[in-house]
Amino acid sequence: MMQQTSWADLYAWRPPQAGEPVIRQVYDQVREAIHAGALLPGGRLPSSRGLAEHLGVARASVVAAYDLLQAEGYIEGRRGSGAFVAGDLSGVLEVRRPAAEPEPAATPEPPPRVRELAELTLPAGAREPQLFTNGRTLMDARAQDAWSRATRKALRCLDPIHFGYTEPAGMAELRAVIADYLRAARGVVCEPDQVVLTAGAQHAADLAARILLEPGAPVWVEDPCYEPTWRALTAVGARLHPIPVDRAGLDVAAGVAIAPDARMAFITPSTQYPLGVTLSMARRLELIAWARAAGAWIVEDDYASEFRYSGPPLASLQGLDGGERVIYVGTFNKSLFPGLRLGYLVAPKPLAAAFATARGLVDRQPPTISQAIVLEFMQSGDFAAHVRRRRLAYRDQRDALVAALEGELADLLEVDVPDQGMHLMAFLQDGRSDVAVQAAAAQRGLVVRPISRLYHDAPPRSGLMLGFTGFPAQAMLPGVGRLARVLRETTC
Repeated sequence: MMQQTSWADLYAWRPPQAGEPVIRQVYDQVREAIHAGALLPGGRLPSSRGLAEHLGVARASVVAAYDLLQAEGYIEGRRGSGAFVAGDLSGVLEVRRPAAEPEPAATPEPPPRVRELAELTLPAGAREPQLFTNGRTLMDARAQDAWSRATRKALRCLDPIHFGYTEPAGMAELRAVIADYLRAARGVVCEPDQVVLTAGAQHAADLAARILLEPGAPVWVEDPCYEPTWRALTAVGARLHPIPVDRAGLDVAAGVAIAPDARMAFITPSTQYPLGVTLSMARRLELIAWARAAGAWIVEDDYASEFRYSGPPLASLQGLDGGERVIYVGTFNKSLFPGLRLGYLVAPKPLAAAFATARGLVDRQPPTISQAIVLEFMQSGDFAAHVRRRRLAYRDQRDALVAALEGELADLLEVDVPDQGMHLMAFLQDGRSDVAVQAAAAQRGLVVRPISRLYHDAPPRSGLMLGFTGFPAQAMLPGVGRLARVLRETTC
């Protein structure tokens, strides 16, 4: 490199190379020269116009690179004089100290929770859909157009609310609309100030566990259950009691016998995860009666309540209870799409302020732009219309998958047709390992989740969860043929 003045006068600048943004290349060159000492504090930089001409790039690219360097404290602008290396670089340059013998480092011992979390494998997302993935959704052209309109309106009418901090519980207007919707659609007893927006059902469950459970508190959990819920409860130190599930849902009598003093019950009553059964009305009343007598809380995860395919939805537990001891949880990530990351909970009135504060401490507030879009989508009537169309479409997709499975694999699978939800259960009839089938199916691009791993105390069943909501019927039929080949080739 030539002397500093020549370098600054453009003689040592490297022209941009393909493969990396020009702005980044200009930024990197100036930053490297400052760190190397080729450009000293207070030294003049080339003008943006002169450097752009020398490199053969747009002046806007050089201006953008200079703006970034100035924002980070490397350079400073002087009105009428140009750009200079900052006079004080102590905030951005590493202070060099004489070499010395390093002190022995004491490595902190991580708690057991670190290892447990590292060993927990959550389902990985994929840009391209893989057949039978659970939890995927579809939006038809009408819904996509309506969503685009709502998005354009939210961006075109940028409210000042987007440029500052807002309520941790969420925008008041959206909470009011959600409260109206839940009262009408699910019989939930609530006011807008009881609604707290979350990133989804799992976020809501985590908040409930953190706020209401002390370490060692006994908790009922369905057996089998949604594994992330189990892990979230374990993380707060709860003492978990798996309660068996049968065709009528959670066995409340068994729960009372196992842990009558439980402080909370986590339950998916509308469509039990993973089995898909619905908690009967008798069991609902029995569960509420136990909670009242025991002074316990109930967390009602109603994650797929919009999609019931035969008969009207059963009343929510929260509505049956009157909103006194049930934390109601719902999500737009299933009714709209998982990438939205927006859900909600309804807290009993005495707990609403605590839930809002805890939500703010974890994540300050939900994104206002997403809230504004969902608000417009619901107020316009497009949300209700979308749910109606999806309910009919998902029912047809379910029926097509059931027919294909029963037509091709009736000798190997017992298909349980759900009245509600987004996946069905296909139980293996010949005693083979559902985990082995999962591994073999993955080799053919199929995602079939085994349920045997979701059991804790109850005798595990061998079965596969097959999602049907994210795939048109014509796309699933070839997948059934591939699954048939997997099952006939897998003997373990």
